[in-house]
Amino acid sequence: MTWRKRVLTAALVSTVTAALTATSAHAFGGGNTKDDTQSNTHGGADTTGNLSASVSNIQITYPSGGGGNGKKGSLGTVDPNWKPPACWYEPQFNPAQLKRFVDTDSGGDVGIHESWWGKGLWTDHYKDGKPADNFDLHSPTNSSAKGYENYNLGKDGYFWRGVAPDPSDPDSWNCGRIMFWVDAGEKPNDPNMPTPKTLAEYAYDKIKVPETEVELKPTAKSTVNLPTWVWLDKGTFQEVKVRAELPNTGLWAETTAKPVALHLAPGTPDATTYPASGDCTINKDGSIGTPYAAGKASEPPPCGITYLRATDGSPYQLKASVTWEITWQGSDGTGGNLPNGTFETTQDINVQEIQSVNR
Repeated sequence: MTWRKRVLTAALVSTVTAALTATSAHAFGGGNTKDDTQSNTHGGADTTGNLSASVSNIQITYPSGGGGNGKKGSLGTVDPNWKPPACWYEPQFNPAQLKRFVDTDSGGDVGIHESWWGKGLWTDHYKDGKPADNFDLHSPTNSSAKGYENYNLGKDGYFWRGVAPDPSDPDSWNCGRIMFWVDAGEKPNDPNMPTPKTLAEYAYDKIKVPETEVELKPTAKSTVNLPTWVWLDKGTFQEVKVRAELPNTGLWAETTAKPVALHLAPGTPDATTYPASGDCTINKDGSIGTPYAAGKASEPPPCGITYLRATDGSPYQLKASVTWEITWQGSDGTGGNLPNGTFETTQDINVQEIQSVNR
């Protein structure tokens, strides 16, 4: 049985809000590609085993090891106009893999908005060198559309297909071609050919940053008109490297997130922050602020807050937002900056009002 569908409607997107917030998050699928023609495992498959347009073969690793133990992004980008690529093309099947895919009546998204189940994929579009209709959804009569004889068995190369993290994004239609052949060592002549920057931007969403509350002194309750010292140990925040590699292309990129500042929002206008901007810079050794020492209770800290009014039943919500500087390097020697990211945590602060404090 053959079933073909063309997706014309946009999917509903739900937004989930958590205590650990990040703005403008972009979620991508992940996958693995195996070149072994005896394997029945195909990269780009969703959890049901079907080929999914929203699941990429891009492989993610953490060279620094620092990304594995933290909260998985996404970092909120500070640039509201920035977005990662809406779509790109990538290798999916060598000839033997495509033949097995068809022979086993497998199915799924052979294009971002084109899906097939059953052997009709081959008979309708590839068999015996017949021209492939709808080769390019934007140009159905494209004269360059050609069929393929016997799955191109004996030839060295891959059938490529389009991938879109969010197929409901209107820009995903820019990658409208169904699977097409590319000889080994060649690149598709298409503006949506993936580049190292594509992979760097994909890796942005895979950054994992620590979920760590800032350390406070005093630890139980703050006191009206006495500074609360804030600091983070130098081992708390370190660079996080994410490597994204697209199999069978030689393309890779490493995206690095480096913490550069901590912003404090006391949760009430009745407070003074140190510095006044609330922005605490990262020290050269990687720490933030200065640990509290006995006898400094009344001194203004390099990073901290003085609350001017006691809490009354409900604690203040202290928000600590770390800014991460994002850079990348690619397999072709290119590199540069991506918009800074932020990650915010919230913790309760109770403030008491007393006339004297024993030091």
